[in-house]
Amino acid sequence: MNAVNTSLPRAERKRSQAGDQDLKQQVEGLRELRQITGKAQADIASALNIKQPSVSKIEKQTDMYLSTLRSYVEAVGGKLELTVKLRRARFTSPPVGRGAITSSVSVLARRR
Repeated sequence: MNAVNTSLPRAERKRSQAGDQDLKQQVEGLRELRQITGKAQADIASALNIKQPSVSKIEKQTDMYLSTLRSYVEAVGGKLELTVKLRRARFTSPPVGRGAITSSVSVLARRR
């Protein structure tokens, strides 16, 4: 999903958007994401080199750095991707890692 979705046929774009909605409805937050993967807060704490109460705090946050979110998602075994939706186009970044956001933002700025 690292391509511009506007090139997809309309029916396929709708299916993709419906799939995104299903996922959003299934996973309400980081705590639930961790539970789906069967990991305990202690497991995440160990992977992030922090203490368990800090994991609890992260799971309750509604606003955080992308780097924190990326680290948490990787600790549960996932890969973070960022999608930017504009009026007429939808862009998906490569997996969010060190330096990935900068290059993705540059691509988006040039397309404007």
